[in-house]
This record gives sequence, structure tokens and C-alpha cells, in this order.
Amino acid sequence: MQTLGLSDSTPRTESRWRALFWPTIRNVGDFDYITRQGLWICYLVAAFTVVFSAFGGYPLAGIFEGLFYFLAALGVRQRSRFAAIAAFSGYLLSGLVLQRYTGNGFGVVRIIFLALLFANIRGNWLSARWATEEQLEFPPMRLNQTLADKLADQLPTWLWPKVRVVFYVISAPELAFLLLSLFAPLP
Repeated sequence: MQTLGLSDSTPRTESRWRALFWPTIRNVGDFDYITRQGLWICYLVAAFTVVFSAFGGYPLAGIFEGLFYFLAALGVRQRSRFAAIAAFSGYLLSGLVLQRYTGNGFGVVRIIFLALLFANIRGNWLSARWATEEQLEFPPMRLNQTLADKLADQLPTWLWPKVRVVFYVISAPELAFLLLSLFAPLP
């Protein structure tokens, strides 16, 4: 098989789990993969938050929190450290609040999503060591063929500069309300 070139002659250095949760980030392509992954996680969290809040009887709170995660997704994809930290912090704090009030704050899905969101923070810090200004200003070419490409590659590039300040404004009350809920006396 190796003679015909049908299999790799060198074994992979990373397992699939390690590549997913603690990836090696050596270049802009690796970092681009991590930010794309973070965008989809934030999109999923935003969608689930809006849907579950609507069914739970709190549609306005769900829309506000869904908007927070949607804008965080755009920021994560555009390599904003603040957006990566805010998304991770908001998701962690909401898990702690749920744990405090319902006892069901941390399931397998939440822990996996937290690990993936933390990978974005780690990727931002690692890329700051080796990335030059030119690499940060000109990321790898983004695709525009499918709907997923448009949501992950084109929408953040176009929308993030327009809504960045809005995200900064709504992230403060979002995180403040979560902290207040976490440390408020139980009813």
C-alpha cells in the first residue's frame, strides 16, 4: 500500500480528540480552522438559547442572549480576543447559574462546548506570538460557494465591523446579569 502511495507512511502526531479539544496551532490555517469551529459552536448556542427560552416562557431574555452569542460568533471568527473570552465566560457563567438554580448546569454537551470555546481563547493567544500584522490583516482566502461558507466566511467579514460596538455594549449587561444571578441570594 505504501509503495502505491495509498496510505500515509508517517503516523499522525495528534489524535482526533486532541486535534478537536487541544489542537496544535502553528500557522494561520490552523487558527482559521479553530475560529471557524468557534463560530459554529456560538451559532448553535445562540439558536438553542432562543428556542429553549421561547418554550420556557422567557422569549425576550432568550433573544437578548441569543443575540449575544450570535455577535460573539462573528467576533470569534474575526479573531477578536474579547469576543472569544466573552463567549467562553458567558457560557461558563450560564452553566454555573443553571447549576445553582436547577442542579443541571453541566452536562456532556456543555463541557464539550466549553472546551471548544476555550480552544478559541488559546488560539488567539498562541497566534499573537507568531503572527505578524500582515498575517492577521490578510487571513486565508474565505469561501463563498455554499450557504455554510457564506454564514462562516462572508457574513462575519461583512457584519463584524458594523456591529462590534453593539457587541461590546450588550456583553457588559449579559455578563453582569449572569454574575448577579450567580451571587444573588436564593429565593
